[in-house]
Parts: sequence; C-alpha cells; structure tokens
Amino acid sequence: MRSPNVRRTCVALAAAVSLTAALTACGAEGDGDRDATAEPDSSTRTGLTVAFLPKQRDNNLYFTNADLGAKTVVEELGSVYEDFGSSNATDTIGQNSYIKMLRRQEVDALAVSAVHPAKLCTELKKAMKQGVTVVTYDSDTRPECRDVFVSQASAEDLGRTQVRLMAEQIGDRGRIAILSGSEGAENQNSWIDCMKDELDKPEHKDVELVEIAYGDDDPDKSAEETRRLLRKYPDLKGIISPTTIGIEAAARVVSGSAAHKGKVRVTGLGTPNEMRAYVEDGTVEAFALWDPAKLGELTARTALALSSGRITGRRGETFKAGDMGEYTIDEDGVITLGKPQVFDKGNIERFDF
Repeated sequence: MRSPNVRRTCVALAAAVSLTAALTACGAEGDGDRDATAEPDSSTRTGLTVAFLPKQRDNNLYFTNADLGAKTVVEELGSVYEDFGSSNATDTIGQNSYIKMLRRQEVDALAVSAVHPAKLCTELKKAMKQGVTVVTYDSDTRPECRDVFVSQASAEDLGRTQVRLMAEQIGDRGRIAILSGSEGAENQNSWIDCMKDELDKPEHKDVELVEIAYGDDDPDKSAEETRRLLRKYPDLKGIISPTTIGIEAAARVVSGSAAHKGKVRVTGLGTPNEMRAYVEDGTVEAFALWDPAKLGELTARTALALSSGRITGRRGETFKAGDMGEYTIDEDGVITLGKPQVFDKGNIERFDF
C-alpha cells in the first residue's frame, strides 16, 4: 500500500495522541512543576474557577458532551465551571484571545482542546507563568505549553482500529480515502500516521489510500469534500473519517446517494446518537469512539488535582479520579482515558450520547 503525503512513524506516537509530544519522547520527562512536591492524599480544593476552551464550542455534539461531563464534576466538587470558544475549529486567533482573556481574569485552571500544537504556546506559557494550571484535552499542544495532556486513547489504538474496521467492511481490497478535520489538528494527524502504518502491513497490501481530504470540522464543507471524493474516484470503496463532524457528513452523503449507498463504506470516529440511523440503514457497519463525557470528566478531575497540589504533572505520578479509578501520568505528561469503543448494530442501542 502506497499512501500520499510525507510519512511519520506511528511507533513514535504510541505513547500519546499528540505528534509534538511524541517527538520529544527521547529526551524529556513530563513537564509539570519540577520544583513542586505532589501531595496525593491532600483534599481537592473548592471555590476554584475552571475554564474550558473546546476546539469547537458550537454545533459540535462531541464537545457539548465533553463539556457537560466536565461541568458536572467541577460543580459537584465545589468549584465554578466556565466554557468559552469559537464555532470555527481552525480559529487560532480566537483561541488565543480567549486564553488571554481568561489569564487576565485569573482563572485557577484552564482546559484547552488545541486548534494548533504551536500557535497557542505564547499565551499558554504566560498563563502558566502567572500560576494558571493548564491542561490540554482531545488535541494537544507542545508539552512545554501545558502541565498535562488528557488523551482520549493512544494514537496507535485509534489509527489501527479505524483501518481494521474499514478493512473488514471492504474485504481488505480497494481504494479508500480519509476525510479529516483541519489540516493542523495534531490529534487527527497522529491517528492518520498510525492508519498509514497499519495500511503498510502485508494483510492490507490490496488497500490503497488515494487521498486525505479536509472538511475543517464543518458539516457543509465535509459533505462537499465527500461528494468531491466520490466524483474524483468513481471506484472508491470506503471513507474513513477520524472526526465526529466528518463521519456524519460522509455517511449522510453516501446514504442519500443511490449510486453509492451499499457500495461505499464509511467508518471512523462518531457518536452513537448521530450515527445510529446510518448503522440501521447499513451505510455504516461499525465505527469507534470513546465516551466524550468521560473525557471531559477526567480532564476536569485532572485540572482540579493539579490545582490542589495532588499531582504536579511528573511522569509516574498517580491519582484517583473519583469513581473513574486510578490514573497514571505517562511520558510527556500524558494521561490516557482508555481504549476506543467499537459500535455496531449489535450494541449501539446500549449507548446514549
């Protein structure tokens, strides 16, 4: 299998979803506060202000659920939850403006799903220097620009799972495309690198990745990119979309096309509630994700633990995240929620998010 674009190696990314975090793995420990000492048995502070800045605040069910999970736990633990953000998933200027505003408001903790790994660093470093706890979730920055990254799952697990789901649906033979979000989204880029590594295995030698398209996590643009791919590659067998906006748009276009329904398979990362109709009508046989509300909850619990001094962000530290259990901080300050969940006709009715 020959895949387009410059290759990066999934093995180097397996410890974290973020490529930039992985690139520092040979010489860096998790950042954290190197001068601080963790007090894991101390109580979680109350009365803190925890602000969430998702990559896309409006018209994105994934982040709506993640932020609801965060809001619930922050308020249950006696602190104040706030959320801000743009409707544009590529808006680095907007994210920087919100970070600057929240820094000036002197919030205690800031959780960011980063639009770009490097372009937020100046403002985030200012916030950290000012004493604000900075946690990234879903999509990372460079490790030096935050205290901890809460990853939904490893890049390797997510990339390989999506390819294997597609391979099963097309009999490991045919041309496929990837419909990603924004070109600068490092979480999705790292998953795609792992998809390419999986596609290079001998069992997938008859699967050809013809193009990686970008819908910018916009429903209309993602739908148009799907239509363009179908026109450009009339023999296309499948589309993998590692973004909840993209997979729904691709499934909607394929489902509504008599020429493609049942002939072009769609898989990727989606929410059960948005994908249920496409599973029922056979457009999508199986797809994957994690529980975004749990990702939001773990992010909030991590931010509160850092702000309370229970952890510092150093590699090897552990902390109890309520009834979610115990989590360990790995290399480059990464905490991983868990393994991806696969959804299909046999189990999708058990999930409601």
